[in-house]
Amino acid sequence: MKRFFDICFSLIGLIIASPFLLIVSFFIWFEDKGSPFFMADRVGSRGKLFKMIKLRSMVLNANKSGVESTSASDKRITKTGKYIRKFKLDELSQLWNVFKGDMSFVGPRPNVVSETNLYTNIEKKLLKVKPGITDYASIVFSDEANILKDFTNPDLAYNQIIRPWKSRLGLFYVNNNNLLIDIILIFITLISLFSRKFSLKLLSKLLTALNAPKELIEISLRKFELHPFPPPGSDEIVTQR
Repeated sequence: MKRFFDICFSLIGLIIASPFLLIVSFFIWFEDKGSPFFMADRVGSRGKLFKMIKLRSMVLNANKSGVESTSASDKRITKTGKYIRKFKLDELSQLWNVFKGDMSFVGPRPNVVSETNLYTNIEKKLLKVKPGITDYASIVFSDEANILKDFTNPDLAYNQIIRPWKSRLGLFYVNNNNLLIDIILIFITLISLFSRKFSLKLLSKLLTALNAPKELIEISLRKFELHPFPPPGSDEIVTQR
Protein backbone atom coordinates (compact mmCIF):
# COMPACT_ATOMS: atom_id res chain seq x y z
CA MET A 1 0.00 0.00 0.00
CA LYS A 2 2.83 2.41 0.80
CA ARG A 3 4.42 1.93 -2.62
CA PHE A 4 1.04 2.25 -4.38
CA PHE A 5 0.43 5.49 -2.47
CA ASP A 6 3.89 6.80 -3.42
CA ILE A 7 3.44 6.03 -7.13
CA CYS A 8 -0.04 7.54 -7.43
CA PHE A 9 0.54 10.73 -5.48
CA SER A 10 4.05 11.42 -6.76
CA LEU A 11 2.71 11.21 -10.32
CA ILE A 12 -0.16 13.56 -9.47
CA GLY A 13 2.29 15.87 -7.72
CA LEU A 14 4.65 15.93 -10.70
CA ILE A 15 1.82 16.78 -13.09
CA ILE A 16 0.55 19.61 -10.88
CA ALA A 17 4.04 20.96 -10.06
CA SER A 18 5.55 20.69 -13.57
CA PRO A 19 4.60 24.23 -14.74
CA PHE A 20 5.96 25.69 -11.51
CA LEU A 21 9.15 23.61 -11.76
CA LEU A 22 9.70 24.93 -15.29
CA ILE A 23 9.38 28.55 -14.13
CA VAL A 24 11.75 28.10 -11.19
CA SER A 25 14.19 26.18 -13.40
CA PHE A 26 14.29 29.10 -15.82
CA PHE A 27 15.20 31.56 -13.05
CA ILE A 28 17.96 29.24 -11.82
CA TRP A 29 19.38 28.94 -15.35
CA PHE A 30 19.01 32.66 -16.03
CA GLU A 31 21.11 33.61 -13.00
CA ASP A 32 24.33 31.81 -14.02
CA LYS A 33 23.43 29.88 -17.21
CA GLY A 34 24.11 26.58 -15.42
CA SER A 35 21.91 23.51 -15.16
CA PRO A 36 18.90 24.15 -12.91
CA PHE A 37 19.19 20.67 -11.47
CA PHE A 38 21.76 19.12 -9.17
CA MET A 39 22.12 15.35 -9.04
CA ALA A 40 23.14 14.61 -5.46
CA ASP A 41 24.60 11.25 -4.45
CA ARG A 42 22.66 9.89 -1.48
CA VAL A 43 22.52 6.64 0.45
CA GLY A 44 19.20 4.82 0.18
CA SER A 45 17.71 1.74 1.79
CA ARG A 46 20.15 -1.08 2.51
CA GLY A 47 23.01 1.31 1.78
CA LYS A 48 22.30 1.50 -1.95
CA LEU A 49 23.48 4.72 -3.62
CA PHE A 50 21.08 6.72 -5.78
CA LYS A 51 20.96 10.11 -7.49
CA MET A 52 18.62 12.50 -5.71
CA ILE A 53 17.40 15.22 -8.04
CA LYS A 54 17.29 18.71 -6.55
CA LEU A 55 16.60 22.17 -7.88
CA ARG A 56 20.04 23.78 -7.67
CA SER A 57 20.19 26.43 -4.94
CA MET A 58 23.97 26.90 -4.90
CA VAL A 59 26.68 28.05 -7.27
CA LEU A 60 27.99 25.58 -9.81
CA ASN A 61 30.31 22.91 -8.37
CA ALA A 62 29.45 23.94 -4.80
CA ASN A 63 29.81 20.30 -3.71
CA LYS A 64 33.57 20.46 -4.40
CA SER A 65 34.06 22.66 -1.31
CA GLY A 66 33.93 19.55 0.89
CA VAL A 67 31.31 21.09 3.21
CA GLU A 68 28.20 18.89 3.46
CA SER A 69 25.98 20.85 5.87
CA THR A 70 24.53 24.14 4.68
CA SER A 71 23.92 27.12 6.93
CA ALA A 72 21.68 30.08 6.13
CA SER A 73 24.80 32.26 5.84
CA ASP A 74 26.54 29.93 3.36
CA LYS A 75 28.04 32.08 0.60
CA ARG A 76 27.55 29.27 -1.94
CA ILE A 77 23.78 29.90 -1.97
CA THR A 78 22.63 31.86 -5.02
CA LYS A 79 20.06 34.67 -4.99
CA THR A 80 17.43 32.37 -6.46
CA GLY A 81 18.62 29.61 -4.16
CA LYS A 82 17.67 31.64 -1.08
CA TYR A 83 14.02 31.50 -2.15
CA ILE A 84 14.28 27.84 -3.15
CA ARG A 85 15.52 26.97 0.34
CA LYS A 86 13.14 29.30 2.15
CA PHE A 87 10.07 27.75 0.55
CA LYS A 88 11.53 24.19 0.32
CA LEU A 89 11.06 24.21 -3.47
CA ASP A 90 13.89 21.71 -4.01
CA GLU A 91 11.66 19.09 -2.38
CA LEU A 92 9.30 19.22 -5.40
CA SER A 93 11.88 17.75 -7.78
CA GLN A 94 12.32 14.82 -5.40
CA LEU A 95 8.84 13.63 -6.38
CA TRP A 96 10.64 12.05 -9.33
CA ASN A 97 12.77 9.98 -6.94
CA VAL A 98 9.59 8.89 -5.16
CA PHE A 99 7.99 7.89 -8.45
CA LYS A 100 11.10 5.92 -9.45
CA GLY A 101 11.21 4.12 -6.13
CA ASP A 102 14.49 5.53 -4.77
CA MET A 103 12.57 7.38 -2.07
CA SER A 104 9.21 7.46 -0.36
CA PHE A 105 7.05 10.40 0.64
CA VAL A 106 7.84 9.69 4.29
CA GLY A 107 11.06 8.29 5.72
CA PRO A 108 14.36 9.42 7.24
CA ARG A 109 16.00 12.06 5.05
CA PRO A 110 18.69 10.58 2.77
CA ASN A 111 22.25 11.36 3.73
CA VAL A 112 25.62 11.57 1.97
CA VAL A 113 28.11 8.70 2.19
CA SER A 114 30.52 10.65 4.40
CA GLU A 115 27.75 11.07 6.99
CA THR A 116 26.36 7.52 6.87
CA ASN A 117 29.93 6.25 7.33
CA LEU A 118 29.81 7.92 10.75
CA TYR A 119 26.64 6.09 11.77
CA THR A 120 26.77 3.97 14.89
CA ASN A 121 25.47 0.40 14.62
CA ILE A 122 22.14 1.59 15.97
CA GLU A 123 21.92 4.45 13.48
CA LYS A 124 22.49 2.02 10.61
CA LYS A 125 18.93 0.82 11.24
CA LEU A 126 17.86 4.06 9.54
CA LEU A 127 18.87 2.42 6.26
CA LYS A 128 16.30 -0.36 6.71
CA VAL A 129 13.60 1.76 5.08
CA LYS A 130 13.51 3.99 2.02
CA PRO A 131 14.55 7.59 2.70
CA GLY A 132 11.78 10.14 2.38
CA ILE A 133 10.96 13.71 1.48
CA THR A 134 9.70 14.32 5.01
CA ASP A 135 9.55 12.72 8.45
CA TYR A 136 9.48 13.77 12.10
CA ALA A 137 12.98 15.27 11.96
CA SER A 138 12.29 17.19 8.74
CA ILE A 139 9.53 19.07 10.55
CA VAL A 140 11.38 19.54 13.84
CA PHE A 141 14.56 20.73 12.11
CA SER A 142 13.06 22.57 9.16
CA ASP A 143 15.13 25.53 10.38
CA GLU A 144 18.39 23.56 10.17
CA ALA A 145 20.13 26.19 8.04
CA ASN A 146 19.37 28.89 10.61
CA ILE A 147 20.56 26.67 13.46
CA LEU A 148 23.94 26.28 11.75
CA LYS A 149 24.39 29.83 10.45
CA ASP A 150 26.62 31.09 13.30
CA PHE A 151 28.97 28.09 13.40
CA THR A 152 32.36 28.21 11.66
CA ASN A 153 32.20 24.44 11.17
CA PRO A 154 28.59 23.61 10.21
CA ASP A 155 29.40 19.92 9.62
CA LEU A 156 30.66 19.49 13.19
CA ALA A 157 27.76 21.51 14.59
CA TYR A 158 25.31 19.33 12.67
CA ASN A 159 26.82 16.17 14.14
CA GLN A 160 26.86 17.57 17.65
CA ILE A 161 23.44 19.19 18.02
CA ILE A 162 21.17 18.05 15.16
CA ARG A 163 22.22 14.52 14.21
CA PRO A 164 21.67 13.07 17.74
CA TRP A 165 17.98 14.01 17.68
CA LYS A 166 17.45 13.65 13.95
CA SER A 167 18.65 10.05 14.18
CA ARG A 168 16.53 9.30 17.26
CA LEU A 169 13.42 10.66 15.57
CA GLY A 170 14.27 8.68 12.44
CA LEU A 171 14.72 5.48 14.43
CA PHE A 172 11.36 6.03 16.12
CA TYR A 173 9.78 6.26 12.65
CA VAL A 174 11.54 3.07 11.49
CA ASN A 175 10.16 1.20 14.49
CA ASN A 176 6.68 2.75 14.37
CA ASN A 177 5.36 3.40 10.90
CA ASN A 178 2.31 2.68 8.81
CA LEU A 179 0.41 4.39 5.98
CA LEU A 180 -1.86 6.34 8.35
CA ILE A 181 1.16 7.82 10.17
CA ASP A 182 2.67 8.71 6.78
CA ILE A 183 -0.48 10.58 5.75
CA ILE A 184 -0.56 12.46 9.06
CA LEU A 185 3.12 13.44 8.70
CA ILE A 186 2.52 14.70 5.16
CA PHE A 187 -0.38 16.78 6.46
CA ILE A 188 1.72 18.23 9.30
CA THR A 189 4.52 18.99 6.81
CA LEU A 190 2.09 21.02 4.69
CA ILE A 191 0.90 22.84 7.81
CA SER A 192 4.53 23.68 8.68
CA LEU A 193 4.84 25.70 5.46
CA PHE A 194 2.33 28.17 6.90
CA SER A 195 2.71 27.81 10.67
CA ARG A 196 5.82 26.19 12.11
CA LYS A 197 4.62 26.66 15.69
CA PHE A 198 1.28 24.93 15.07
CA SER A 199 2.94 22.09 13.16
CA LEU A 200 5.29 21.40 16.08
CA LYS A 201 2.31 21.22 18.44
CA LEU A 202 0.58 18.74 16.15
CA LEU A 203 3.76 16.70 15.88
CA SER A 204 4.22 16.54 19.66
CA LYS A 205 0.61 15.34 20.01
CA LEU A 206 1.25 12.62 17.43
CA LEU A 207 4.40 11.47 19.23
CA THR A 208 2.52 11.49 22.54
CA ALA A 209 -0.28 9.37 21.05
CA LEU A 210 2.32 6.90 19.79
CA ASN A 211 3.94 6.67 23.26
CA ALA A 212 7.23 8.14 22.07
CA PRO A 213 10.00 8.67 24.65
CA LYS A 214 9.57 11.87 26.65
CA GLU A 215 12.82 13.31 25.30
CA LEU A 216 11.54 13.07 21.71
CA ILE A 217 8.27 14.78 22.62
CA GLU A 218 10.20 17.58 24.29
CA ILE A 219 12.62 18.06 21.39
CA SER A 220 9.69 18.10 18.94
CA LEU A 221 8.41 21.30 20.56
CA ARG A 222 11.81 23.00 20.12
CA LYS A 223 11.32 25.19 23.19
CA PHE A 224 14.84 24.64 24.49
CA GLU A 225 18.24 25.59 23.11
CA LEU A 226 20.08 22.74 21.41
CA HIS A 227 23.30 21.52 23.01
CA PRO A 228 25.93 18.93 21.96
CA PHE A 229 24.69 15.40 22.66
CA PRO A 230 25.92 11.90 21.74
CA PRO A 231 24.31 10.19 18.74
CA PRO A 232 22.23 7.08 19.48
CA GLY A 233 24.44 4.08 20.15
CA SER A 234 27.32 6.15 21.52
CA ASP A 235 28.23 7.72 24.86
CA GLU A 236 30.51 10.31 23.33
CA ILE A 237 29.79 13.63 21.65
CA VAL A 238 31.26 13.93 18.16
CA THR A 239 34.44 16.05 18.37
CA GLN A 240 35.70 15.96 14.79
CA ARG A 241 34.06 16.31 11.39
